[in-house]
Amino acid sequence: MAGYTIKKVDIDLLKNHGMAAEDLEHSIQVAEKALEIAERMDANLDMELIGRGALFHDLGKTQTHGITHGLIGAEKGTELGLPDTVNAIMEKHIRGGLTESEAIELGLPIKDYTLYLLEERVIIYADRLVDIIHDGIVKIDEEHDAEIRFKQILESEIKYGKNDITAQRYYRYHDEIQSLIK
Repeated sequence: MAGYTIKKVDIDLLKNHGMAAEDLEHSIQVAEKALEIAERMDANLDMELIGRGALFHDLGKTQTHGITHGLIGAEKGTELGLPDTVNAIMEKHIRGGLTESEAIELGLPIKDYTLYLLEERVIIYADRLVDIIHDGIVKIDEEHDAEIRFKQILESEIKYGKNDITAQRYYRYHDEIQSLIK
């Protein structure tokens, strides 16, 4: 399903459910980046899942920017009739897919938040890249620099890597995705 385009109806859905302009801009940027990365990959990917999952990943930020925004987003997504695969992305995207022990440590429901689908990992990778590219904390000459310097940036800026467990997870996603880029 190459060539998926972000739908205005989905953007309107986010606006109508109270997503702030800056969060909406971030979500659109993540969707665009995820789709752009996916187009470069030599993999059979569900482009609609990537586009919609990335666009809706922060739906829960309409209520909180805290650690529970993933859970809240998944609940809202269910109420809105979004596909379970999109809701799963919202629920599991916190810190790139938590283990049960990490969920306990963060006070989240005890379950496995592992990102099993390659599409989910592409979205999370794109989310982290968009933060690096647009936050202005690290000087990036071109967007591609964020991919080239990804590991170095996560090592030098705790905001992006969070902790060793999360950073290692992001490094694995980076290596996997870069290995599939044509």
